[in-house]
Amino acid sequence: RGQTAYNEHCASCHGDDLTGRDMASALAGPDFTANWDDLTLDDLFERMRATMPADAPRSLTRAQYADIVSYILSKNAFPVGASEVSTENDALKKIKILASKP
Repeated sequence: RGQTAYNEHCASCHGDDLTGRDMASALAGPDFTANWDDLTLDDLFERMRATMPADAPRSLTRAQYADIVSYILSKNAFPVGASEVSTENDALKKIKILASKP
C-alpha cells in the first residue's frame, strides 16, 4: 500500500527511487537518515501531513501518510516492526529514527 500511495502522490517530485529531484529532498539514503536522525516517526509523519503533497498538503488520509512512512522506512532498510505504522501521534512519538543502531 505504501509503495502504491508513494508512486501516486510522491514519486513525481521525490523520484521513483526516493532520491529526490530538483527542490524535493531525498527520502532514502544518507541524506534522509542524516536529516531525520534522532527525530521521531511523529516528526516525519506530521511534517509530511503539513507540507505534502506540495500542491495539496493534508489531502491524504492518516492511513495513507502512515503507509508512505512505512514504505520510506522499508526503502531505508529500517527494521520491520511487529505491527503496522500507527496513525496515532502518541504511538509515533515513541519511535525514534536512528541513523545507526544504538
